Amino acid sequence: MSRGYAIGRVVVIGAAALEVSHYRVAPEDVDAECARLQAAIATARDELAQMASDLPADVPRELGAFLQVHSMILADSMISVEPVEIIRTRHYNAEWALTAQGQALGEQFAMMDDEYMRERGNDIRQVIERILHALAGTDSKRTWRESTLTEHSDPLIVVAHDISPADMLKLRGGRFAAFATDLGGGTSHTAIVARSMGVPAVVALGSARSLMRDGDTVIVDGEAGVLLVNPAPRVLDEYRRRQSDYALERADLATLKDVPAITLDGVEITLCANIELPEEAQAAADAGADGIGLFRSEFLFMGRDTLPDEDEQYEAYAMVVRTLGGKTVTIRTLDIGADKTLDGEATVATNPALGQRAIRYCLARPELFATQLRAILRASVHGKVQILIPMIAHLREVRAAYAAIASARRDLDARGVAYATDIEVGAMVEVPAVAIAIEPFIEAFDFLSIGTNDLIQYTLAIDRTDPDVDALYDPLHPAVLRLIANSINAGARAGKRVSVCGEMAGDTELTRLLLGLGLTHFSMHPTQLLDVKREILAAHSNALRAKVATVLNRAAEMDLTLLNR
Repeated sequence: MSRGYAIGRVVVIGAAALEVSHYRVAPEDVDAECARLQAAIATARDELAQMASDLPADVPRELGAFLQVHSMILADSMISVEPVEIIRTRHYNAEWALTAQGQALGEQFAMMDDEYMRERGNDIRQVIERILHALAGTDSKRTWRESTLTEHSDPLIVVAHDISPADMLKLRGGRFAAFATDLGGGTSHTAIVARSMGVPAVVALGSARSLMRDGDTVIVDGEAGVLLVNPAPRVLDEYRRRQSDYALERADLATLKDVPAITLDGVEITLCANIELPEEAQAAADAGADGIGLFRSEFLFMGRDTLPDEDEQYEAYAMVVRTLGGKTVTIRTLDIGADKTLDGEATVATNPALGQRAIRYCLARPELFATQLRAILRASVHGKVQILIPMIAHLREVRAAYAAIASARRDLDARGVAYATDIEVGAMVEVPAVAIAIEPFIEAFDFLSIGTNDLIQYTLAIDRTDPDVDALYDPLHPAVLRLIANSINAGARAGKRVSVCGEMAGDTELTRLLLGLGLTHFSMHPTQLLDVKREILAAHSNALRAKVATVLNRAAEMDLTLLNR
């Protein structure tokens, strides 16, 4: 989930709908948008007619019948008229109106008892895809980021079965007040990215999408993790009051921005921010972050047809470094795999979360890895940069990663390109094998960063994006806590920094626990930073360490109430 409250109109989005632009057109542009859709329908109709006339005599008769069915669908009012009415009444852009109508029709056909009629739903989908292709040809430059909603439109709330990380990137450009999905968990990327956008989100709702329709009024309660559909006026008034109170609370927290994060017993705590895209660096700076503890660089690569080249990556990394004004920026190398894939790459692994992801992926594609490393090294001339290697599990991966960095340095030397020579290199602790056999890894790297999301997933053998086992995702499991404690203690013995950059770091209910485990370096979403700082300012670190040690030695479930006594 992602905290906060939102009240707005539902936008039900299916997987296909996420592939197109979504924006509201201004009233004066409605006629032109309707004409744009009608022109695309005419283009699709002409294409089908041309294909029918050009059919060779020896093709199967079924193909001609197939084209005729598609022509009939195009002529039907459900395709030729209804989407136009959606544009006129809701001010949706043409692509959005078309996919919204297509989704509604698809659900109707899917519920039909007759198998032949159910199959016609596929024909409708194919016809809509043909029109979308025509629309892209008539105005292919319109994108999420260039589009805007009309000034006086109601807040929009996206409701979907699931939203992939790449789709979330597309949705960032629209002005959405909240997100809700049938699938996912508290550490799914839908929830993570929603938190980074500072909007409420509720996930793992089961069948919410099928129970709502476009235009329904809905309340998203990110605090309780619930949705209220078409609520009574009294309920709306109550949630408007809660929204106001929440805004006042955030304003009070803002006064802590420049207050040092020091516990009651004088322990200084470093609070850094996690970001996905370069433009989020400013939000981190505005929140008073001590640096960027995790720049998830893979989001630069996702949701696009071509990979970013060295210069584009350099500009992105340099922008973040310059924005932080000398504070440390930790850039994690490409973490592709599991639920994060590049466009055009199909996942064929039986279990992608245990397959070729992160450093395994990069080492299997040395040129891609080298390009990224050169870009990161180049950005280091603008400030303090660190390289973070994800999903390390073997010492041979450590050696290979260092060899790749050394090769990137030689490439830049040969080109006469400057870079900092004192860049620190760290590794993510997210594979239990590393947390158990920590000593050689803490010796090999300059610092470690515990990725609790994956560490919990791999330790407890549960898929953190699967709602069926979401209840088993337990950051308080004794095994998880002991792995975290082992990593922090190893860092203290070696005199090296160990941070936590997973979702546990931003959970205020776990702040005292992490302090009690000896953690002094946290990294979280900028929106969570001040909440955590408030907890730190009221905590006594040494007293918490004694309490946590006692509980861990019992080998029992962690009782957080013990830490508040």
